[in-house]
Amino acid sequence: MTDAWGSAGPTGDTHARRATGTPCWVSLMAHALAATQDFYGALFGWEFRPGPRQLGPYVRAVLDGAEVAGIGQLPPDRHLPVAWTPYFASEDVDLTAETARLCGGTIGVGPLDAAEAGRLAIGSDPSGAVFGIWQAPRHLGTAVTGVPGTPAWNELLTFETISVAKFYETVFGYEAEPAESAGSGPTRSAGFDHVTLRMDGRPVAGIHGVGHELPRDRGSHWKTYFRVEDADKALALVTRLGGQVLEPAHDGPHGRVASVADPEGALFSVIQDPH
Repeated sequence: MTDAWGSAGPTGDTHARRATGTPCWVSLMAHALAATQDFYGALFGWEFRPGPRQLGPYVRAVLDGAEVAGIGQLPPDRHLPVAWTPYFASEDVDLTAETARLCGGTIGVGPLDAAEAGRLAIGSDPSGAVFGIWQAPRHLGTAVTGVPGTPAWNELLTFETISVAKFYETVFGYEAEPAESAGSGPTRSAGFDHVTLRMDGRPVAGIHGVGHELPRDRGSHWKTYFRVEDADKALALVTRLGGQVLEPAHDGPHGRVASVADPEGALFSVIQDPH
């Protein structure tokens, strides 16, 4: 499948600051930080190093020396959903956050500085799906892509695509391409209410309208896909580590895909590139 994460290579070399709207980072807020590190470390081969603590205890996941994701700890008194959150690059996080507000979104955190690494905001779109905005003077985001253990794709699951697609088009400058002509994204399938978000013609994320199949207990939400070497082996490992398989592995146009949840219930998908 098309890599939506830019041109960083497996050596961890980073490129120039990403253009506004480009997916640049994923972060998970969990209750048990140490246990969550154990789960993802065993599943993806991640190691961890300390990160900025403006949001409390926080670590960056590292794969072969390159940073690929972040995991933070929720305060004990905050009963928030445990979920992976994608961050989209911005050249001016304050302006992007204000645009999101004017377009019907909300900003729940920030904008604030994350030490010397950059400036961030966390908000939700009009459907309630949470996303992050990242302005990077130093930390450019995910430093390695295209190999197992790295983010591959982000997809918004929502009731319908039309209104929320307009929000992301306005806030980040995407071009929204309906499913009839779109060919990117692991859940691309005829008959789906599906939109591919493109930046300069390149697919960067998807929006999937699932109607009444949207989980009532979760509502609209972003889901991150992580690359794996072998999807079936990854599912067996997820189960052995205390996670749950939500959708068995199946072959699609972009590889072998499955949906899972970690031990705290955070949803994500794994995808094995087609051979």
